[in-house]
Amino acid sequence: MAHQFMTSYVQDSIAVFGYYKKLAERAMEQISDEDFFRTLDPESNSVAVLVKHIAGNMRSRWTDFLTSDGEKPERNRDSEFIAEGASRADYMKAWNDGWQRVFSALEPLNDSDLSRKVTIRGEPHSVMQAINRQIAHYAHHIGQIVFLCKHLCSAEWKTLSIPRGRSQTFTADVATGRKSQR
Repeated sequence: MAHQFMTSYVQDSIAVFGYYKKLAERAMEQISDEDFFRTLDPESNSVAVLVKHIAGNMRSRWTDFLTSDGEKPERNRDSEFIAEGASRADYMKAWNDGWQRVFSALEPLNDSDLSRKVTIRGEPHSVMQAINRQIAHYAHHIGQIVFLCKHLCSAEWKTLSIPRGRSQTFTADVATGRKSQR
């Protein structure tokens, strides 16, 4: 994510959510459909399950964000951890729908909304606390997605950040304003 100086918490949060969305998508683009559903062991989640869980969480948290509890009665969280009967395209459709809900809920807000009260599972949160909670939650699971994709790609993995052994070159490029070749 190219750093952009800003003082709006809401705008920065939108940028951070966008960064994590793109990070996960760049990782998932590198794996096959078969690997999308692969688990490392019986207790692990597949990328598909993580996508399904994140999408379910987003649908619940961000639908009617300011006016209803973030844990919707129709949500069946436990079912999000079972990958059955859907294609990768179906999971990605739910993923994109979830992200659309995030951005649609956040874009109309401004920093004066941060102290408004919302509830999640009956507990009061400020809008800022609710945003922080979701950034942390999604970053956690997206880290798992990136780890799984990197593991499954092995030597074929294309780095999502500064390549190993290129930190000095990258730092020099930033200092001189040159674009680093990744």
